[in-house]
Amino acid sequence: MVDWDVYLVTGESLSAGRTTREIVEAAVSGGVGVVQLREKDRTVRERYEMGREIRDLTREAGVPFVVNDRVDLAQSLDADGVHLGDDDLPVAAAREILGEDAIVGRSVSTVADAEAAEAAGADYLGVGAVYATGSKDDIPDEEHGIGPERVADVAAAVDLPTVAIGGITAENAAEVARAGADGVAVITAITGADDPEAATAALREAVERGRAER
Repeated sequence: MVDWDVYLVTGESLSAGRTTREIVEAAVSGGVGVVQLREKDRTVRERYEMGREIRDLTREAGVPFVVNDRVDLAQSLDADGVHLGDDDLPVAAAREILGEDAIVGRSVSTVADAEAAEAAGADYLGVGAVYATGSKDDIPDEEHGIGPERVADVAAAVDLPTVAIGGITAENAAEVARAGADGVAVITAITGADDPEAATAALREAVERGRAER
């Protein structure tokens, strides 16, 4: 059973001079539920080397490890799954390569996209960008965000776990959980925090509070 409450998306260039390994270690201590290797500004080889370290950390902690976009990288790292966007392999193709036990996620921003991803066999949905964000330049509606209302619409339309992403902080995480999200995915709310461990714990507390208030 995957714990979706707090989902870390890595970004070493947004980690205030700390390594991704250091951030992941702190997030694991803070109770992170899923870790995604993103690192869009790194080469595939560099991501592979970083991924090997993270794979060991997450495996020891029992935390699912997912790779952004690259099915081949997920396969070579023996990752638990992959997260796909509009320009990546289709969900069914990724499933065929990685196997039935793999976690396959899909980025969506509309109910129609969410329903299509569910029909294609996705295991969970990354819904966003919920609020304006500067760190996710590949998510639709980044300038203004789709808002928690759209998160609620998506969550009501599908039977998949929904993880809200885009501009999420400890201050607004409860709001999206209250709207129906099963968890929140963040980059800078953890990577840029003075204390990533405490930031992870604060996000988890906010999600749990929002869920209780539904």
